[in-house]
Amino acid sequence: MTSPSPLQPGVFYHIYNRGTNREDIFIEGRNYDYFMQLYIKYIEPVAETYAYCLLKNHFHLLVRVDPKGLERPLGSASGAFSNFFNAYAKAINKAYGRTGSLFQHPFGRTPVLTQPYLMQAVRYIHFNPQKHGLVSDFRAWPYSSYRAHLSTQATRLRRDDVLEWFGGREGFIIAHQEDPKGLGDLEDPKGLGDL
Repeated sequence: MTSPSPLQPGVFYHIYNRGTNREDIFIEGRNYDYFMQLYIKYIEPVAETYAYCLLKNHFHLLVRVDPKGLERPLGSASGAFSNFFNAYAKAINKAYGRTGSLFQHPFGRTPVLTQPYLMQAVRYIHFNPQKHGLVSDFRAWPYSSYRAHLSTQATRLRRDDVLEWFGGREGFIIAHQEDPKGLGDLEDPKGLGDL
């Protein structure tokens, strides 16, 4: 297997991964919170976050690698993601008495190069809990960025940018009311759409 290209500064990516052998990576509610705490520590310094969804055995993120990353060595954003996944896996292994790799390697990364594709990625990410039968309505899933985009509370997300892509809050809501079956699977070389 060839190694994927390092994450490039200024580029949007759909980042995704799942547990080894489709194993759950979130065992209980507190794991989702801890995952996000580590995400803030490792990823916020190297990337902006536009959307996310954490599911039982996989996750999806829409990020833009920090354009100022040109000042860092190439691959430092990829290394930050690797360190993040390793830190989370070590914590899960310790807490639940497991050993070995928690995540598949390498993590999935697909460049998102157009605004229509950015909008599709946001919708795809948010619809995932419904697609996988975890809830009957994706809006009810607590571990996604959907509600944060509609909130007026402070957020670490690039909410204003996302809402602007959809023409504002109402456009965002309307776009999420469209049939999710039309989304299909985003370009997904690891087959995560078939979880």
